[in-house]
Amino acid sequence: MRRLLIIGCGNVALRMVPLVRSRCRIYAVSHTPQRFAALRAVGVIPIRGDLDRPRTLDAIAGLARDVVHFAPPPDRGVHDTRTAHLIAALAKGQSLPQQVVYISTSGVYGDCDGELVAETRPVRPQTDRARRRADAERRLREWGARSGVRVVILRVPGIYAEDRLPLARLKNGTPALTPEDDAYVNHVHAEDLARIVVAALYRGHPNRMYNAADDAPQKMGDYFDLVADRFGLPRPPRVTRAQAERVLPQNLLSFMRESRRLVNRRIKQELRARLRFPTVNEGIAAARAARAAD
Repeated sequence: MRRLLIIGCGNVALRMVPLVRSRCRIYAVSHTPQRFAALRAVGVIPIRGDLDRPRTLDAIAGLARDVVHFAPPPDRGVHDTRTAHLIAALAKGQSLPQQVVYISTSGVYGDCDGELVAETRPVRPQTDRARRRADAERRLREWGARSGVRVVILRVPGIYAEDRLPLARLKNGTPALTPEDDAYVNHVHAEDLARIVVAALYRGHPNRMYNAADDAPQKMGDYFDLVADRFGLPRPPRVTRAQAERVLPQNLLSFMRESRRLVNRRIKQELRARLRFPTVNEGIAAARAARAAD
């Protein structure tokens, strides 16, 4: 049975586990012992380790054939030291993993003025958050080229699901941009992303990037309006970009400054991914039904 090592076993990783449990012996690195029982309950073998403390990672050397790297970079700087520590730990093993799937972000493309963006477009990160992701991609690809490890990179946009919706923002009345100033955003449902990750494990091409997005980019404000309508909340007020610069925090503004429409042809043609939620319309309807059932 193949051994799979998960780095960063959060929401999407846990959605992936049932899809591979019958085919893989699954391990997960966690620095929180309080989570170990919950991981064991879903068939995952926890390994104590902390990507910020490289000496704690010795147990993962030579452990698994496949590695899925979900863990985010540190909160500051332009380098992803966590990915550097992970690579160093994996490289110590008598055997290397055959492949690593890295969950990156579409933010590495930067602002594309609403243009269609395929994976061949050069990266141009414009925030430190995106620069850290680009740094992780570069480190993994260079290591893969040196070592022969197959590296597959998924560039992921906004993830949503029944427990990942902007309901608090809508309730707080946080404004969105006017249509003429608004940016195009992209989404993927957490369940679809879990399936794309599994497809990448079995069908990903070496040293290859994939836009892990759904079929329907849309304006950010339109997305908020749709969620508001589905959940019976007021639509957000609209402000101009100049007004937004004065009233919104920088972390929100950084998303509003980047506009792009991801092309997802590769995940369909090469990974043969089938989206259960090809647009946010289907995904939010399902999220509304799930929350109502609770």
